[in-house]
Amino acid sequence: MTTVGLLYPGHAAEDDFPRIEVMLDSDIRVPLFHTDIDEDARRAENLRAAGAPDRLNAGVEELRMAGAESLVWACSGGSFAYGWDGAHEQAAGLARAAGLPASSTSVAFVHAVRELGASRVAVAATYSEDIAALFAGFLRSGGVEVTATRGSGIITASEAAAADVDLVKELAVAGDHPDAEVVLLPDNALHTAAHVPELEELLGKPVLTANQVAVWEGLRLAERRIWAPTLGTLFATREPPLGATEPRGIEVRE
Repeated sequence: MTTVGLLYPGHAAEDDFPRIEVMLDSDIRVPLFHTDIDEDARRAENLRAAGAPDRLNAGVEELRMAGAESLVWACSGGSFAYGWDGAHEQAAGLARAAGLPASSTSVAFVHAVRELGASRVAVAATYSEDIAALFAGFLRSGGVEVTATRGSGIITASEAAAADVDLVKELAVAGDHPDAEVVLLPDNALHTAAHVPELEELLGKPVLTANQVAVWEGLRLAERRIWAPTLGTLFATREPPLGATEPRGIEVRE
């Protein structure tokens, strides 16, 4: 069994993660450990407060006791709001506190873009324009070319969590750009786990979403490679074993 421990702020789209467990159909577990937030509104100062060391470290011991092999801070804004260097310092602090390899959703996006062999992305964000611009700047610091950035003005996590699949599709289509090789939806409060292949078919290109990349990053840190195309192109970048007929949760050995 592989256990990826996730630190998750407040309550929004956390039911995406049990859904991902089912879709992986394997011996992988992704337990959540909730951290506190002051306000639901995604403003820069609130996002930085959500990612403060004392907030994150409060959930680390419980996560360690659950037998996690890796740790991911499942909050895009609570990492990219610190900038490129700050987000990596945040992850390093979590790794020291937990004694485990650690990362965050924002860092995971950059790793996932590289995994796909892409360099140009479009950002289809739920956030206000200024917060979306912070994420675009973070990506550029990681060497990713951002061809377009669109903020949709959804201020609170609870509002994002209430978005149905039609609104998610609208966000993705509106944020796409012809020059983008991949479209990114950077909000862990947005329910996307069940819709990635549908979004990719709609746009005709890979789509990366926050909860999807958070789990993928945790598995990468745990050195576990899974072929699960029901979670999108990111989980199908390696060929399945010869003779495999079941499309979900197949381990791919390098």
